[in-house]
Amino acid sequence: MIQQRQKQQGWAAAIIPKLSKDLRIELPEMSGFSERNLGRMIAFYRAYKPDDSILPQAVAKLANFDLLLNVPWGHHALLMEKIKDKDVRFWYMEQVIQQGWIRDTLRQMIKSDAYKRQGAVQHNFERTLPDAFSELVQQTLKDPYYFDFLTLTTAFTERELELELIKHLEKFLIELGAGFAFVGRQYPIVVSDKEYAIDLLFYHLRLRCFVVIDLKKGEFKPEYAGKINFYCTAIDELLAHETDQETIGLILCQTKDSIIAEYALRSLQKPIGISEYELTRILPDNLKSSLPSIEDIEYELAKDKKTKS
Repeated sequence: MIQQRQKQQGWAAAIIPKLSKDLRIELPEMSGFSERNLGRMIAFYRAYKPDDSILPQAVAKLANFDLLLNVPWGHHALLMEKIKDKDVRFWYMEQVIQQGWIRDTLRQMIKSDAYKRQGAVQHNFERTLPDAFSELVQQTLKDPYYFDFLTLTTAFTERELELELIKHLEKFLIELGAGFAFVGRQYPIVVSDKEYAIDLLFYHLRLRCFVVIDLKKGEFKPEYAGKINFYCTAIDELLAHETDQETIGLILCQTKDSIIAEYALRSLQKPIGISEYELTRILPDNLKSSLPSIEDIEYELAKDKKTKS
């Protein structure tokens, strides 16, 4: 109705400011009728209004209409502001519903280009898994993973990275995606009386399988693939239930050569993916050394308090 009135009377009629004022007078107990929000409502209508001339897409429209109804208004406002491509918006709407993203999480995922990263993992899933399940696993993983919630020096070790991820487990799980349930770190397995430790072990509730994650600093090396292939075999034999799907391996490294990764995966029998990770808030050693320690801060605060008293 607002759009029709604007067409009839033109923009100079200042319909939105008048309507906003009238609604707030008429409904003082309700919020959401600011000029800005009414403008968003009109933009929402224009973006998603039905187009009866595109009849072959009727089924897809019904699915998208369900998304429009179930995504919170604040999320819609953010998507209209940040994402211009309508198909990409619908993808984010699906993730909001499936993964339960709050608006701040949605903002973070848009900023980190989650849409482009989904399904980009290098893998051997087509050869090692049934077609339908292979596609599902591929879409569950991403490349790269962003661990920008960590603050590490440039000289960090793999063990330090592992401990930091567990320390920020909730944020780590959000970056991994919905369905990942944490099982353990340095998870012990015994094969032929020899004990081995898996960096991180998860169970994926939707895929119904274990996921072995091996953390590596630096560039991917071919021997990493053989190691995680061994871990996946051991988990399938020693831990997985007979109704579980095959265990999946995921190697996380800082960089990888795609050709070397392809060669390393080619002859393996277990489903394995290789993704990169990025620490976008990494602190150089010289900067870290210039920052005050906790003890320094506490000392200065105590001295300041003593001076004032």
